[in-house]
Amino acid sequence: MNIAIIPARGGSKRIPRKNIKKFCGKPIIAYSIEAAINAGCFERIIVSTDDSEIAAIAKQYGAEVPFTRPDKISDDYASTLDVIAHAITELNLPQSAKVCCIYATAPLISSAKLSEGLALFNASNVDYIFSATEFSYPIQRAFKLSTNGHVEMFQPENFNRRSQDLEKAYHDAGQFYWGECIAFLKGIPFFGKNSKPIILSNTRVQDIDTLDDWERAELMYKLLAVES
Repeated sequence: MNIAIIPARGGSKRIPRKNIKKFCGKPIIAYSIEAAINAGCFERIIVSTDDSEIAAIAKQYGAEVPFTRPDKISDDYASTLDVIAHAITELNLPQSAKVCCIYATAPLISSAKLSEGLALFNASNVDYIFSATEFSYPIQRAFKLSTNGHVEMFQPENFNRRSQDLEKAYHDAGQFYWGECIAFLKGIPFFGKNSKPIILSNTRVQDIDTLDDWERAELMYKLLAVES
């Protein structure tokens, strides 16, 4: 049994009504729902929300909303693991069921990568498979600003090293996380030693926390649509 669970609370702060804000013409959550539908590997696609408007839009685009998420896991402090564990319990899923947590604000998500993630999960003895991408610039050359505004490198010993000689670094792409129910219920962290990533191109990844991020993501989406 493969279940998609999409967390989508109503109380987003930095971008109000973020999960249903129009993105290139339709609510941003619609892209995650449609990607899950088109992947063709899910028996059910569930949206976990505390918000009636989000619930109505989710149903309009083909998801189920079989329960209302309680307030205690709908605030700024609730973790993704808390939300997914609650959904698993509400749905009474067996511990061996496979769950894919899909974020509601991932309009660049690919159905093919969701399916690829499931295939890799089935072929691996891991807790999770998740989407990731390479940092576009060597993190070993990162710097910070001192209290007086001057530059301080985190690793000054790497200042003169060639980029190709520095180890590649990756980060979470913020799109999806495959795992068995038992891993979510136990609260096992996504980024432990027993996890594997699906590596995405930088052109398919954009974190959306600010309006600038939003505009950049729309430009990327339009460019990808033209290329396809």
